[in-house]
Formats: sequence, C-alpha cells, structure tokens
Amino acid sequence: MKAYIITGVSKGIGLELAKQVSKAGHFVVGIARTECELDEMKFIQADLSITENLESMMNEIIDSVPQNIGSFTLINNAGMVDPIGLIGTVSAEEMTKAIAVNLTAPMIISNTFISKLKGFEGSKRIVNISSGAGRNAYEGWGTYCATKAGLDHFSRVVALEQLNAKHPVEIVSIAPGIIDTGMQEAIRASNKEAFPLLERFIDYKEQGVLSSPEQTAQKLISFIENKDFKEVGPIVDIRKF
Repeated sequence: MKAYIITGVSKGIGLELAKQVSKAGHFVVGIARTECELDEMKFIQADLSITENLESMMNEIIDSVPQNIGSFTLINNAGMVDPIGLIGTVSAEEMTKAIAVNLTAPMIISNTFISKLKGFEGSKRIVNISSGAGRNAYEGWGTYCATKAGLDHFSRVVALEQLNAKHPVEIVSIAPGIIDTGMQEAIRASNKEAFPLLERFIDYKEQGVLSSPEQTAQKLISFIENKDFKEVGPIVDIRKF
C-alpha cells in the first residue's frame, strides 16, 4: 500500500487525484480549507495561509499513516490565482495570502515531509503542482507567476540537495496544462484591465481546449507511478508525456 498526502482536495484536480488513488486502494490524507466528502480518505480541514500550524499538522499526518506503507507521495496541489491585476493596483493583503498558499505552505510542508521521513527507506516523492505561469510572464498575474516560479526553483534546489541524502526524496514541479476548474472560472470572471489576456482564456473555454480534472488526474498519477523523477528532471510539463 502507498500513502498519498494531497493538498487542495476539495475540488478540481486535487479532488480527482484523491478519488483515483483512493479507488486504487491506497491510503490517502487530503487537506483543504473547505469540507470534502470523500469517505475513502482521511480528511484534514486546514487553511494553508495560516502557515504557523503547518509543521505540526504534517508531523501528525505522517504519524497517522499505517505501519505497512511502502511509499510516501506528497502532492502540493493547493493554489490560488488571485489577486489578478496589474502590479500597483492589487491588494497587499491578497498578495500576502497568495504567497503563503502558493509558495510558503508547500515549502514548509515539503521541509517537514523530508525531515520526518529522513530514516524511511522506501520510495519518497514530492510533486509540486506548478504552472506555465512560473515559466512565462503574464500581465496581471504578477503574484501568481512569481509564486509558481519560486515553487519551480525550490524544487530544483531540493532535487540537488537530495542527491547526497542517504534515503533521498525525489521531487518534480509539474505544470498540469490548462484545466477546466474553478480557477479558470475566476480567470474568466476578471476584467481586461486587470488581466489583458482575458480574451485568450475565454477562447480556451469556448473552443473546448481545456482538459478535464479527471483526465489531468489520470495523467498525473500515471506519471507519478511510472516515471523516474531523476531521469525527467525537477521541472516538467505533463503535456509532454
């Protein structure tokens, strides 16, 4: 049996990932700010923007995992696209919250995961759900782009450090493509002044080019279970696999 720890499980690809790995018979711990009714997993309700609680939460989660687990996979999926707007017009409070959820939280959670499982000899993997926005600049997404770029570079550093670990953790930061989720709805609900690329994202929906959460989760699980992270490197786009 494998253990999966997944953030952002109340909707979108997080929920689909939790459903699919639970159905496969694995032990799943899901974390989300809003309630998630999925009986097959252990659910932890937590606001990841409140970062001072994350270390103790992760320690408790790992302690709750059954003794017969053969591998651990952490999927840092939770994220937010807000605030959308040109820099100079956005709320400092919203920027701070987004940085906490998109970057600070996965860094703390990953740090605790690596520390707590230092002596575990089985397979250990961290999957950071990134975005093409971390690799390209988009007007109106200053905070989102910066946090995803930070998540990518954090993953590069961890991959480098783990080369010298006795029982290493493998890590990838993976862009999942454009998915038909609530985040896309939030993007389309913005205005062109705040987000100059608005029409492009409306077209994605109208032209039917968005992937479903179900399809994306299937691709991610196949990648996680079948690819050698060290071979593909720490920065990945799922559309290339």
